Amino acid sequence: MTTLKFTGKPTASAMAALEPHIGRLYNTPGASCMAIIEMRHVERLQPAPGSDKAASVGMKLVGCEIPTREQEGVVREAQRALYLQRTARGTLDEDGQLTLDASTLALVPGLLNSLECARLRAGLDHWVGYVRKVVAGSHKMSATEVAHELEAVADGMAAVLANAAVEEE
Repeated sequence: MTTLKFTGKPTASAMAALEPHIGRLYNTPGASCMAIIEMRHVERLQPAPGSDKAASVGMKLVGCEIPTREQEGVVREAQRALYLQRTARGTLDEDGQLTLDASTLALVPGLLNSLECARLRAGLDHWVGYVRKVVAGSHKMSATEVAHELEAVADGMAAVLANAAVEEE
């Protein structure tokens, strides 16, 4: 698995955004702060075949902005939305209806667009896994069987796009 490494000092632009906060961070052990960052690929290590070294990519901090206390809530909400999109999970019942799991639902109280995003993400995650299983066994399948599996995927994705059931606590 490729590892990520941060290399070098942040650019002057990124440091200009960080400098006003260095004193507060130094004076408050264990402190954290929200930030919006931009990274740039600067190097990669590609070990030779048979080497015991891991591949890695080096990234440099090239842009950074720290929100004010008033802005921090908006940045946290953006972070929460991105986390929800990345981690949404659910299950499909025998009728193809998607039910979001409790941990996903806990992230979306009162946010209809977030709920829909999570539902669609979980549905796509299911069907990607299904397609990968079909592809892995496709060398043993006839053209008719492959067509049947593709139809199942199309029907399943159509069900995800339709209004699906949501698990209630």
